[in-house]
Amino acid sequence: MEPTNTDYKQMLSEIIKKQIVILGPQIAVLKARGVPGLKVSDEGEVLEVSGPEQVILQKLIDEYVALSGEIVKSAVNYIFEKYPSIKH
Repeated sequence: MEPTNTDYKQMLSEIIKKQIVILGPQIAVLKARGVPGLKVSDEGEVLEVSGPEQVILQKLIDEYVALSGEIVKSAVNYIFEKYPSIKH
């Protein structure tokens, strides 16, 4: 089963919200908004994903990994387990 745009929005939102807990809302949302094709609310909810979802997902993870490295990888891997249809 192919992941849908909604699956990606939910997963991206979870990643951002997890980072809000770790980094704080301002930094986490600011970094997410820096990813081209990603529209994010002030609460960290993904409103729109326009473009190749897999690329956007990777760019978002890269943004957070650049900030806090292994902590992010650990948190993201946990979320990936909940979405087996999405490749990483």
